[in-house]
Amino acid sequence: MLSPEKAIPNSDYEPTGDTQEEFIDFEKLFSIARRQWLVVAVSVFVFLLFGIAYLLTAVPQFTATTSVLIDRGNSEILNQLANMGVQVDDDGAILSEVELFKSDTVGLAVVDKLNLLDNPVFMSAPPSLSRMIRSAVDFRRWFSDDGGGAVDQDLRRIKAATNVANNMDVERTGKSYALSISYTSTSPELAANIADSIANAYLLDKLNSKYDATRRASDWLQKRIDELRQKALDSDLAVQKFRSEHGLVAVSTNGSSLLLSDQQLTELNSALITAQSDTAKAQARYDRVKAIIDSGKTDAIVTDVLDSSISNDLRKKYLEASKFESELEARLGPDHIQAVRLRGEMAEYKRLMFEELNRIAESYQSELEVAQTREKSLADSVAHATGISSAANETQVQLRELERNADTYKNLYQTFLTRFQEATQQQSFPITESRIITKAQIPTRPSSPKKPLIIALAIFAGAAFGGGIGAYREFRDRFFRTGEQVRDELGMEYIGHVPLMSETELAPPPATSGSPRDLSDVSLATRYVVNHPLSAFAETLRSAKLAVDMANPGKRCKIIGIISSLPGEGKSTVSINFAQLLAMQGSRTLLVDGDLRNPGATRAIGRHAENGIIETLLDKKPIRDSVLVDSKTKLAFVAAVVKRRIPHSSDLLSSPLMANLLEEMSGFFDYIVIDLPPLGPVVDAKAVGPMLDASLAVIEWGHTSRRVVRSTFGSHPELIQKCLGVILNKVDTAKLKLYHSYGSGEYYYSRYSAYYHEA
Repeated sequence: MLSPEKAIPNSDYEPTGDTQEEFIDFEKLFSIARRQWLVVAVSVFVFLLFGIAYLLTAVPQFTATTSVLIDRGNSEILNQLANMGVQVDDDGAILSEVELFKSDTVGLAVVDKLNLLDNPVFMSAPPSLSRMIRSAVDFRRWFSDDGGGAVDQDLRRIKAATNVANNMDVERTGKSYALSISYTSTSPELAANIADSIANAYLLDKLNSKYDATRRASDWLQKRIDELRQKALDSDLAVQKFRSEHGLVAVSTNGSSLLLSDQQLTELNSALITAQSDTAKAQARYDRVKAIIDSGKTDAIVTDVLDSSISNDLRKKYLEASKFESELEARLGPDHIQAVRLRGEMAEYKRLMFEELNRIAESYQSELEVAQTREKSLADSVAHATGISSAANETQVQLRELERNADTYKNLYQTFLTRFQEATQQQSFPITESRIITKAQIPTRPSSPKKPLIIALAIFAGAAFGGGIGAYREFRDRFFRTGEQVRDELGMEYIGHVPLMSETELAPPPATSGSPRDLSDVSLATRYVVNHPLSAFAETLRSAKLAVDMANPGKRCKIIGIISSLPGEGKSTVSINFAQLLAMQGSRTLLVDGDLRNPGATRAIGRHAENGIIETLLDKKPIRDSVLVDSKTKLAFVAAVVKRRIPHSSDLLSSPLMANLLEEMSGFFDYIVIDLPPLGPVVDAKAVGPMLDASLAVIEWGHTSRRVVRSTFGSHPELIQKCLGVILNKVDTAKLKLYHSYGSGEYYYSRYSAYYHEA
């Protein structure tokens, strides 16, 4: 299948990710569901069989239900605690009642009342799957020794009470004080009798314990009252004694008590704040006058200057003289005698105005000094009063602690005394705070097993189990499946895929007689594009040829290397068919088997070759003696005849002899295709890399790990930079449709598959 985009080579190899990927890819989830639906379906079917088997073997169980209401309004002890300020947790109290239903006291009472030890239905537990499992894992039964004698009666009663508790269920009805008591048995009559007996035994136990609880509470209250009375007297006496010893005199102000030293300190603080404000105001006035005097401004405004008649007269005369001087200067010039005289008068007026301003400044300075003196005096008084108040406050801390203790004991004494009197009046007639509101009825329909629920749970469990297996299989699927994975994981162009060939296509070709220089195919797979020129395989290779031509438009002979990460990915088959396709289209093509250690192309089409590239390079034999030619497509092939181990194969491939050979062959051919060794095991392909014009990568679909490909490609950056794209080989087209996503080439494969003709 062809990629929808043109095969354009990447200049840099760098794996990239889809930064715009949505948070939830529904297309991908849908594809996963299509691939794993069979696993989920099988799991659901198996679990459904288990559920049906359970339903067929389970013994019907009947459940009878009774209801008990806990009347909180009649609970004397709880009311007493609540009135004393003790917070009662309703949820905790209800849960305690639930546990009381399940206690041994209630269970033994039911066993004795109904004589359950002699009831064969109760004592013979029905067989069930859960009971058999519990019996199997009860290791104590394996090592217990009954001794063959009769079981102790008390042990039988305890075991029967345990069975009652195990088959009983107690639930709270909503947020109410009603409890629903259910009992399950194989007998509907026995279930109803035991449910009613549990409720009655609970009420009887509550009634018997009521009197004891009330009596114990009264005794405790009496002892506590005597203790609190003595502590209240002692704490009040300690307060009065402490006041007398330390002379703590208090004054009453607006109904509150305040120490005399604290009151004086408060008044001094208020006076100090006022004095600080007056000092700041006087300082500001003095600074303003001082600034005017220093600047020599005649037009500056000060409040006392405006209020001074002398300053106003001088300013008025100054302004009149300035006005006349300006007029004379304009008419007669600045040197006229009258203008000079007026300027002298203006200077005199200015001097007099500043003398008046200095007088005002001296008065401001005097006020500032008085304010500062008063502030200092108040500050000293505050410091003195603070010291006295601090000493008193240290003592007052102890006084307040004593007063708090006295008030606490006094309040507790009054509260406990009142509650004791109320409890004494109420305990004479104790009643239970619970009652039965619904009696148990004999059930007419079994409560378990619930067939719809069991079936639904089996289906859900099967779907969950199958989904887990499917998710694990998807997680373990770390191979290349689509072109999008090639682009996302490798950052390389996806050229197309090669379908997996059938057994017929891999069969040996018919035997033919020909020249020893002809190619000898051992399988029809090596001539697939020749026999099927309109197949998807041939179209993928045409896309690869287009990529090579576009990447090297001006080069006469193009040297192309076919690479893979691991052996067995079908690289040699792709190399042979790619070279055959080039030759079919009229191009002079040479195929060279560059794998000197494991020559797959030679085994496929040149088993009978006597000489090859090794003899040409090492033994200096002419290349024409080693060339095999396909009689139909005129494809030339140079085999790799391995007659002995060559430990320095990478040196041989990167040698000048190899470079000269390729340069010589470039003059005779349009394309030279080299089947290179895999990148993972050996470094031979890296040695040929500088001589290549382009390379094509072959990856086996669904078998080669993405991590291995990234690792091997990343360790050969120079070779990968020349790689024009990736071809996925051995693709199972039936499974490929399960991996398509909307908009991808695989999604539209069914539309353009009509263009391919495999026959």
